[in-house]
This record gives sequence, C-alpha cells and structure tokens, in this order.
Amino acid sequence: MTVFQLLHWNGSLAAMRERQCSRQEVIQHYSHRMLDDDMRAMMALDWMSREQDKTGNITKELKQAQEELDRSRKGGRELRFPKEKKDILTLAAVQVETAKRKQSDK
Repeated sequence: MTVFQLLHWNGSLAAMRERQCSRQEVIQHYSHRMLDDDMRAMMALDWMSREQDKTGNITKELKQAQEELDRSRKGGRELRFPKEKKDILTLAAVQVETAKRKQSDK
C-alpha cells in the first residue's frame, strides 16, 4: 500500500494517467514491486526537478513530512508512509545541495 501512497503523493500516478496507462496496468506493475532504493531515487529526482522549477519546494515539503511523521508517531499511527516521504525528500535535498556545491566550485 505504501508504494501506491507514495506514487500518488509524488504525482507519478497522475503522470501515468496522462500517458493513458490503465489503472489495472499500474496496479499490475507496482503490486509486485518492493519499495527499494531505485524507486526512492526516481522519486527524489522528480522532487529535484520540481525544486529547479520552484526553489524552496523541497524544504517546504520536508517540513510538512516531518510534522506529519511527528503527528503520526504521537498518535500511534503507522509511520512508514510519512517516514518514506521524509527519506525521499531528504535524499532530494542532499542531491540538490551537492549539485549546488559542484556548481559553486567551478
């Protein structure tokens, strides 16, 4: 379930719909995939792209993800979805900072 939650949150499901992938095709493809480092990296790339379009996007989302994680923890709710969001956004933020440093070193 977490994979589909992340795909929805990340905008990937909407992109697949725009490419006219059927709901059944999406379910069939992702129901057998585990959430792994490759999937996280691909989602982080999506957020890096959004950051290029609008600076501060990752920081804003990261703050919201941390708040959601804290609320879930305090409320005794499932933590995997908010934790994965935070991890993906953190990965994207690190990649953006690394790219900025490389640009400024030139």
